Amino acid sequence: MAESKPLPCADGDPMAVEALLRDVFAIVVDEAIRKGTSVSEKVCEWKEPGELKQLLDLELRGQGESREQLLERCRTVIRYSVKTGHPRFFNQLFSGLDPHSLAGRIITESINTSQYTYEIAPVFVLMEEEVLDKLRALVGWTSGDGVFCPGGSISNMYAVNLARYQRYPECKQRGLRALPPLALFTSAECHYSISKGAAFLGLGTDNVRTVKADDRGKMIPEDLERQILLAKAEGAVPFLVNATCGTTVLGAFDPLEAIADVCQRHGLWLHVDAAWGGSVLLSRTHRHLLEGIHRADSVAWNPHKLLGAGLQCSALLLRDTSNLLKRCHGSQASYLFQQDKFYDVALDTGDKVVQCGRRVDCLKLWLMWKAQGDQGLELRVDRAFTLARYLVEEVKKREGFELIMEPEFLNVCFWFVPLSLRGQQGSPDYDQRLAKVAPILKERMVKAGSMMIGYQPHGGQANFFRVIVANPALTRADLDFLLDELQRLGSDL
Repeated sequence: MAESKPLPCADGDPMAVEALLRDVFAIVVDEAIRKGTSVSEKVCEWKEPGELKQLLDLELRGQGESREQLLERCRTVIRYSVKTGHPRFFNQLFSGLDPHSLAGRIITESINTSQYTYEIAPVFVLMEEEVLDKLRALVGWTSGDGVFCPGGSISNMYAVNLARYQRYPECKQRGLRALPPLALFTSAECHYSISKGAAFLGLGTDNVRTVKADDRGKMIPEDLERQILLAKAEGAVPFLVNATCGTTVLGAFDPLEAIADVCQRHGLWLHVDAAWGGSVLLSRTHRHLLEGIHRADSVAWNPHKLLGAGLQCSALLLRDTSNLLKRCHGSQASYLFQQDKFYDVALDTGDKVVQCGRRVDCLKLWLMWKAQGDQGLELRVDRAFTLARYLVEEVKKREGFELIMEPEFLNVCFWFVPLSLRGQQGSPDYDQRLAKVAPILKERMVKAGSMMIGYQPHGGQANFFRVIVANPALTRADLDFLLDELQRLGSDL
C-alpha cells in the first residue's frame, strides 16, 4: 500500500503551525494591507464568475495540499477580492482599514472564544459592558443595557422583538395567538431590515405602516400621527416607531424630537436606527443632527461604518434597566447558565441574545478607541464631513455633474450627464437615457479596477451615483480622481 501524503500542517505540530501562520500573515500584510490600501493598486481585479471559479480552484478533494499550494491560495483569495480598505472604494457605508481595529480582530479570531459567559470570556464580557456604557453615555443615558449584534439589521430586529415582548410578554410562551393585530411605523426611506424583521418575527410586512418622507428624505411627524390614528381606527394596535438617523441613500436624519413627542402621546416604543449616523454623536460640531436621541427606547449603532471599526461591529443600546433583554430572550439553559457558579452569574450575557455562540465584537472598537481617544474619533468624523463638503463644491463647479440635493451627511448624490445629453433636459427620452449612464460607468470602473461607487434610482428619478465619504485615509486628491475618472469613463457616451 502506498504511503499517504503528509499533511501540510500536521495537527499537534506547533512549529509547523507557527511557520504557516507567519507566512500567511506576511501575505496578508503585503496583499490586503499594503496593496489593498494603496491608490497605485486596483480596488478590484474583476473576473467573470466562470473565469474566477477556475482561477480559485474551489473544489474540495480527498487529498490535502502542500504548504506552498495553500500559501498561494491565500494570496489568490486576497488578490481577487474587493479591497474595501482602498481609498477609492466608495461603494458601501463602510470603508477603510483601521490598524488598531484589525489588531483587535486578529486577536479575537486567534483566541476563538464565545461571548456568552464570563467563564470562558472574562476579559471580553467586562470589555463589552464598558464599551456599551460609553456608547450609551454618548446617546445621553446614564444607565441601560445593550449587546453587540451581528449587524444593524439584527439590531433593528431585536428592537422590534423587545418592543413587542414589553407590551405583550405572554407572546413568549403563547406565540402569535396571544397578540392582537400589531402595527409598526417607519418612513419610506428606512432600511429594508424593518420589513425583513416584520416578516421574520411573524408580524407580517402588511403591518409595517409606511410614513411619508419629505423631499430631503426625512420622516414627516404629522403623517406619522395620521398613520397611527388610522391604524387604531382599523383595529390595529400600534406598538413601535422606527426613526432613521442616516438613511441609506440620501443620508437623512429623521426629526427625533417631534417623533418622540408623537410616541409619547401614544405610548409607543421609539427605536432609532442610527446604524449609519450614530457615530456623529462623537462630534461636538455635528451631533445636533441626532438631537432628541436620548428620548429613544433603543438605538442601533454600527461603529463598523463611519468609525471604521471593521466588520462586524453593531451595537443595540437600550434605555431599559429591567433586564428586558434576558427576560425576552433567555431560556435558562442549565448546562451553560448554571446559577450555582463560583462567580457572579449576572455577568453571563448569553441569555440576552437569540444566538448561542456569539463572536467577540467589542475588542476591535475598544482597541481603536484606546488608540484614538474621544478626540481622535471626533477628528475622524469631522474630517469626513469636511471632505464631503469639498466633493459637493467640486461637483457644483464641474460641467456635466448635477447634485441631487445638498447633503446634510456623508452621502453625496449626483448625476453624471454625458456631453451628448447636456442641454436636453425635458426631452421625451432624457430620463430613460440618463438612467443608463450610471450602470454603464459602474461596469467600466469595476472592470478597470479604478474605483467603486454605488448607484440607484430613487423617488422616480433616474439612476444617480451615491458616493460615501467615510474612509479615514481619503484625501482631496482621491475625490478629484473620482470626478476625473467619471469624466474619462463617460467621454464617449
